Amino acid sequence: MKIVIIGAGPCGLGAAKKLTADGFGDWLLLEREGYAGGLSASFTDDRGFTWDQGGHVIFSHYPEFDRMLEETAGGELLFHRRQSYIHVCDSRVPYPFQNNLRYLPRDLALEALSGLKQAPGGGPGLPFDQWLIRTFGEGITRLFMRPYNEKVWATDLSMMAAQWISERVSVVDYDRTLRSLLLADDDVDWGPNNSFIFPLRGGTGEVFRRLAAGLPRENIRYNANVVRLDLGRKELRLGDGSLIGFDRLISTMPLDELVARTEGLPESVSGSAQRLRHSGTFGVGYGFGVPLPDDWCWVYFPEPDVPFNRVTNFAHYSPFNVPRGRTDRYCSFMCETSFSDTKPEEKRRVTEATLQGLYDKKIVPKSAGPASVFVKEIPYAYPVPTLERDDALRHIQPYLMQRGVFSRGRFGAWLYELGNMDHSFKQGIDVADFILSGKKESEWKLR
Repeated sequence: MKIVIIGAGPCGLGAAKKLTADGFGDWLLLEREGYAGGLSASFTDDRGFTWDQGGHVIFSHYPEFDRMLEETAGGELLFHRRQSYIHVCDSRVPYPFQNNLRYLPRDLALEALSGLKQAPGGGPGLPFDQWLIRTFGEGITRLFMRPYNEKVWATDLSMMAAQWISERVSVVDYDRTLRSLLLADDDVDWGPNNSFIFPLRGGTGEVFRRLAAGLPRENIRYNANVVRLDLGRKELRLGDGSLIGFDRLISTMPLDELVARTEGLPESVSGSAQRLRHSGTFGVGYGFGVPLPDDWCWVYFPEPDVPFNRVTNFAHYSPFNVPRGRTDRYCSFMCETSFSDTKPEEKRRVTEATLQGLYDKKIVPKSAGPASVFVKEIPYAYPVPTLERDDALRHIQPYLMQRGVFSRGRFGAWLYELGNMDHSFKQGIDVADFILSGKKESEWKLR
C-alpha cells in the first residue's frame, strides 16, 4: 500500500509522523510551497523581524501534541498567561467581554446587563445571529458580538450556524456577570487558551519546521502542487506534469479545491463543495523602532473605524520576534483584517489603514515610523460554519472516503471547531492510524 499526503501543515505532518513511528515507510508527502508549516509557517524578514500568519498561540487538548512539542522545541518554549482585551468606546474590556462588563461606561454596562437578564437562551440549532440575541441580549450583541463576528467572519451572520461555539464563546449567566460587576471582580480565566506557549525563536512555524526536519527527507517533496486527481486510476497530476499513484490519499488542501481538481465527480459532490464558504485574512505586521510598550497579548477591535479585527503584541510573545531580541529598542504587532467575496478588501488600502489604526488607537505613538512591514494575503483563513456546511460535508466526505481519499485538517475537514493546530495534528495521527489499523478516529466525524 502506498499512502500519499497532500500538505505539510500540522495535519499532514502529524500523519507522516504517525506512519513513520509505526514503521510504515511507503508514504510520500507533497507540499506546494518550499517550506513546511502551512498556515502555521513563520517568516523572518531582512530587517530581522519574525512574523506569523496571524495571531497564533499554541495550546493543546492532546498528549500526542504535547509530546511532539517537547520533542521538537523542548526547553525553547515560553509560557504566557493570556492578557487580552476588547476595545470598545475607548475602553479596554478584559476578555471575555461578556464576563467583564464592569470596565464599560456605566450606561453601556447597564444596557448590556439588562439585555443579558432578559435573554431567554438559545440552542445551537439556531442561526448564529439569532443565537447571539437569545443568549446575550441586545446590549452585548450590539456592543461586541455582532460587529466583531461580522468583521472576523466577513459573512452574514444569519447564514451561520451556532454549533461551533462550545470552546470559542463564553456563555455566561446573569448572576455571574452581576457578581463581577458589583464586586469589581475580574473574570478572565475562561477558555482553553487562558495560558499558552510560544517558541523562543522562529515563530510558531519553528515547531513545524523542526517536525518536518525530523522526518525522512526522501519522503517529502516541496514545490509540488497537485493540480488534478483521478479517482478511477488513483493518480495525482502535479503542476510539472508528473503523475503519482496512490492507494490511500490524505489531503489537507481546502476541501472545495480538492473537489474542483477531482475528475468525474457526481453533481451531488461537486455541487455540495460549492456550498462551502470561507473567509481570508490580510496578515499585516508592523515593526517599530521603539521599546515594547506593554505586556498585553492581543486586543479585539469590533469597531468599524479600523480595518483589523485583532492586533497581537507579537514582540511580547518572544523577544526574538524583533531584531536580536532587543525589546528595549523594538516592538512589533500582527494585525488581521478578514475578507471574503461579500466583503472584499484591497491589499494596499488595508496596509495603509492598518498603520493609521495603530496610531489612532494609541498602540504606538504617531512619532514612531515603521522599521519593518510584513503583508501576507491568506486566501483561506476561516472555514465558515454555515447552516449548509454539515449537509454539504455529508455528501462529500463519504464519497471520497469510499474511494480511499481522506480529507482532514483545518480546511480539509472544513470544521472550524476542530481547526486549531493541535486539532489538525491529532486528525493527521488518527487518520493515519485508521488507514493502517482500522482504529476509529477519535476527533473527526460527520455532524
